[in-house]
Amino acid sequence: QVQLVESGGGLVQVGDSLRLSCAASGGTISSYAMGWFRQTPGKEREFVAAINWSGESQYYSDSVKDRFTMTRDNARNTVYLQMNSLKPEDTAVYYCAANQRGSVVAAQESWYDYWGQGTQVTVSS
Repeated sequence: QVQLVESGGGLVQVGDSLRLSCAASGGTISSYAMGWFRQTPGKEREFVAAINWSGESQYYSDSVKDRFTMTRDNARNTVYLQMNSLKPEDTAVYYCAANQRGSVVAAQESWYDYWGQGTQVTVSS
């Protein structure tokens, strides 16, 4: 059973950068596709970014494209989300998720088998 733990969230100012990490334990995620999602109170969880097992293919939501970059380090069993030029609308709890179908870079939650508990990102204006 894979466990995912997100870290790196916090309070930042508009225009700042932040890097989130998602560390896996209980199994290797090197063959898994991974995703980042986010949720604000009263809203449904939304897709942010996904990456295939090798890191060669990524997919981003339109709202973060060109500002966020998702990468992975399979040797460290960790994925990252580099967030630049942060905006107040990026404020949310950010979740990472693991998809056993490693070549599927998916935006739909139903593809994902394991989820972390989330880390809060707050962007203050």
